[in-house]
Amino acid sequence: MSGSAQILLVEDELSLAAGIRENLEAEGYGVEHIANGRTALDRMLDHSFDLVVLDVMLPELDGYRICEQARASGKDVPILFLTARGESRDRIRGLEAGGDDYLAKPFHLDEFLLRVRAILRRRLWLEDETRRARLIAFGGNEFDVRAMTARSWDGRSHDLTQKEAMILQTLADREGEVVSRDEILDAVWGYEVFPSSRTVDNFIVRLRKRFEPHPDEPIYIHTVRGIGYRFTIGESS
Repeated sequence: MSGSAQILLVEDELSLAAGIRENLEAEGYGVEHIANGRTALDRMLDHSFDLVVLDVMLPELDGYRICEQARASGKDVPILFLTARGESRDRIRGLEAGGDDYLAKPFHLDEFLLRVRAILRRRLWLEDETRRARLIAFGGNEFDVRAMTARSWDGRSHDLTQKEAMILQTLADREGEVVSRDEILDAVWGYEVFPSSRTVDNFIVRLRKRFEPHPDEPIYIHTVRGIGYRFTIGESS
């Protein structure tokens, strides 16, 4: 993703927003800033961005609800949450709302910029020509890699987040093999912005809820205790 990437910055702390915007623009990105939650959601729904940097605590509509409503409307734009809340339950809430990454305040601008670059790089990964027409089918589920959309065994349609799509793609690329958590972190997050391996587990839970008839007894995405995960097309032990 080149420096022409368009970023929506949703942050009501004006001094922080000014600093973030200045640094993003210095990297060559186009930046639009909005300080109101309701206004930001409306803008997300009627315009295309390459990334949304989204604060949680906002006037009128909080970041979690913005993310949930954007995802429900079919918007697959990557979303990076910024928040003063650093507890694990808040990170999980952000992931469950459909967020792609999470950075707690206060943060170093260098780390923030690394995360932005990594997210935009992952966007290119998903748009690679070799993946455009790929359809992964298993157990009545169908996943369109390029569109990041899926239809599950029960007939429901799903819009996957960037990281959900990349994790499923990474596992499917090595169907039948054990893929360690570290390998998933490397492929999906990149070395410079490693979260904890627990974050991978949270995403796996989300994927199972979408594609497994019985998520607590998975037949496609298996846990290999102490190592990682194995994806199989058909039922296996």
